Amino acid sequence: MSSQNYDVIVIGGGAVGENAADRTAQGGLRTVVVESDLVGGECSYWACMPSKALLRSGAALAAARRVPGAAEAVTGTVDARAALKQRDAIASHWKDDGQAKWLESAGIDLVRGHARLTGTKEVTVTSADGTVTVLTATHAVVVSTGSAALLPDIPGLTNIEPWTSRDATSAQEIPASLAVIGGGVVAAEMAAAYASLGSTVTVIARSPLLGGQEPFAGELVTAALRRNGVTVLVGPSTTEAHRNSDGTVTLTLDDDSTVTAEKVLVAIGRTPRTQDLGLETVGLDEGDWLAVDDTLLVQGDSPALAGDWLYATGDVNHRALLTHQGKYQARATGDAIVTRAAGRPIDTAPWGVHVATADHAAVPQVTFTDPEVASVGLTAASAVKAGYRIRILDYDLANLGGASVLAVGYVGKARAIVDLDREVLLGVTFVGQDVAELLHSATVAIVGEVPINRLWHAVPSYPTLSEVWLRLLEAYGRPGSTDNDTEAADE
Repeated sequence: MSSQNYDVIVIGGGAVGENAADRTAQGGLRTVVVESDLVGGECSYWACMPSKALLRSGAALAAARRVPGAAEAVTGTVDARAALKQRDAIASHWKDDGQAKWLESAGIDLVRGHARLTGTKEVTVTSADGTVTVLTATHAVVVSTGSAALLPDIPGLTNIEPWTSRDATSAQEIPASLAVIGGGVVAAEMAAAYASLGSTVTVIARSPLLGGQEPFAGELVTAALRRNGVTVLVGPSTTEAHRNSDGTVTLTLDDDSTVTAEKVLVAIGRTPRTQDLGLETVGLDEGDWLAVDDTLLVQGDSPALAGDWLYATGDVNHRALLTHQGKYQARATGDAIVTRAAGRPIDTAPWGVHVATADHAAVPQVTFTDPEVASVGLTAASAVKAGYRIRILDYDLANLGGASVLAVGYVGKARAIVDLDREVLLGVTFVGQDVAELLHSATVAIVGEVPINRLWHAVPSYPTLSEVWLRLLEAYGRPGSTDNDTEAADE
């Protein structure tokens, strides 16, 4: 057993952990990353990047078919083998040599193995060959272990060896048929991807797809999936699973119907990777999400947590299970650690670099189905629940000149939520082809609390989808007008 001391220990070498480590290393603190799997983490190898690679071929082909001239040139379907080859390249063939070299170039040490907290500012790492290394931190330990797919307690489910999101994004063969249990982002994206790659897909969702988004988002995505041959069952739950003699799997639903498929993907949610992390040694419960403040400092009453040393960034704190938000948190955490290490006060202003305030009301998210769903901030329902006096602005994207150039029969919708008392935006949702690139302008408007009367001077180019901003402003009318002094009802 060996011992080493660092200023900062980061548990988890995914995109979030890498950013936290980079920030503290840039701040002059000697930093080590502990990783038990591949450096680069879930996003690089099993989530963001490979999933978007699987979706891209089908989306590009569908877009071409909506344009006269290009449509006539399209004579085939997606080449699944070529699509998988491209996915493999984007996932670096599940090798992390490049990511490990980046850590080295950034002056960050790497220790491979399973990490456990074994005391205040102490982490014990057991490598694959059984070697044990005890790491101690002078200033901070950052937990960036992420989350894993949640498997429900359905009789027979474990016996059929269901896919999780990791299996779906790394599969080397396309199954003839796929049943997807769930209705969230992963379920919708993988249903779209596998349908475009040749699978017969059935989605089983207890609630409408993409719950938590504006209702029309899930409705438009559901309609598109069905147009593309996906069976979407909304309402029933899976009560039992069993493998058939021919190798297929049959799922029994609570309405007494059944679904049979070659593979089953479970995508009902996430659970924190905090099992066997040693949380009990610092007075926390194993397997729990880690509650944090806006500097991502773990909250708890245990004396072992005294001294502002344990942080949690990314999925593991359950604030916003999105890679970009985790990286944002990591930057804030790294700055907070460097600041505290220097004995300086934390800047807690909403615009301070030491705090992650965007997690509360300005989280951007894109679902890369066809149509795409891009949203940021509050929905109409959540704004009303929060007590805001609002107005809903809706616009049919098909009426834009830019949309008519993109596709014949363009289908899409935009919604903006306005705070009537301050006349600023609270939330924006776009649904349609190529709307993802509209999202950052909405994010800037919301985070910057840009007044409606200033947005009039941000002139969108023509003919582009960005012209939707002008149309939304026209729908709102003149700022300060009594015509706008009404509360919006639910959709």
